[in-house]
Amino acid sequence: MQNNMDQKELEKKLKELQTDYKTIFNTDEGVRVIADLEKRCHFLTTTNIKGDSHESAYMEGQRSVLLFIKQMLQTKDK
Repeated sequence: MQNNMDQKELEKKLKELQTDYKTIFNTDEGVRVIADLEKRCHFLTTTNIKGDSHESAYMEGQRSVLLFIKQMLQTKDK
């Protein structure tokens, strides 16, 4: 029973967090920030730097943060 309550609490917190992301990034300012992050975080470009696995990993890390933000914005409210 405790585990079920914990799961419900986690789901509630996730929904609240998704709402927070949408509140922030669905403003004019938020849209501009996302557009800037898309350019800075390699959204539509390769993150593979031939011969430099460390730089490739660094750039992919930046990109993964942007992908996470975009995922939070696309999640449907239930």
